[in-house]
Amino acid sequence: MAFFRKAVEKLKKGLSKTRSLFVGSLRAVLPAGRKLDEQLLDDLEEQLIAADIGVRNVAKIIEDLKTAYREKRIATTDDVIEALKTEMKMYWPEADRSLRWAPSGPTVILVAGVNGVGKTTSVAKLTWWLTQQGKKVILGACDTFRAAAVEQLTIWSERTGVQIVKHQMGADPGAVAYDACEAAIARNADVLLIDTAGRIHTKENLMRELGKIRKVVANKLPGAPHEVLLVLDATTGQNAISQAKQFRDVAEVTGIVLAKLDGTAKGGIVVAIRNELDLPVKFVGLGEHPEDIEPFDPESFVDALFA
Repeated sequence: MAFFRKAVEKLKKGLSKTRSLFVGSLRAVLPAGRKLDEQLLDDLEEQLIAADIGVRNVAKIIEDLKTAYREKRIATTDDVIEALKTEMKMYWPEADRSLRWAPSGPTVILVAGVNGVGKTTSVAKLTWWLTQQGKKVILGACDTFRAAAVEQLTIWSERTGVQIVKHQMGADPGAVAYDACEAAIARNADVLLIDTAGRIHTKENLMRELGKIRKVVANKLPGAPHEVLLVLDATTGQNAISQAKQFRDVAEVTGIVLAKLDGTAKGGIVVAIRNELDLPVKFVGLGEHPEDIEPFDPESFVDALFA
């Protein structure tokens, strides 16, 4: 229970901007203790859309609430808040939020995302989180197009006390991935965490680079990669959805790391990702430090959002 409370408090702090907009706007149209009517639900629809939950998602939520109102299952504005909390907590099944672990040998996690979304920082945070779980982690610096990415990852590897496999700038990402797999096997690593290139602007190049890395790790470690995590910038709101659709189509993404959640009032994007992409948010970034990452938990998220 202490861990749960700590997680909620951390999320409450990280979601302060979203909560201020989201709950503030909800209470503007749903003042406490007021008798409910359909006009109030119509007003609520506008506020939910403004929170970046997504038009289709909001339409379904409002329709469910109107049905509940007509069937007299909800009667006041407080009932609406509780109904919203209950419904939102049901969006994310436990199974698809858990990391997929290799049955034997190192688990390989590819991390993708365009430059600027916080990809390399998210790799560092994942490294920290995994080591806190007692896992032996090796980093593969496969974003060889950007010297700053390799330098940044090297600094983070030193801070978190893990080994890193890297080549010179401009090196073949596939060769780095191969050497990283060799190192992970030789050193009995639990997890090989690979930072992939973010300087890709077309589907063709994306498929080529990620496909090459996938083929290399699959040849060295059958069943790998076990996860392909896409880092999205929460501050971009609905634009992140469009970006994710392109990656999902070509990279076989298995989950989302939602970065910079603490820097936005658009935290409702978590709901849109679930419903529009059918991809689980597995981790959320809540700051700049390695420890500022949390496995996504819908109970904690919703409780923090409505706190």
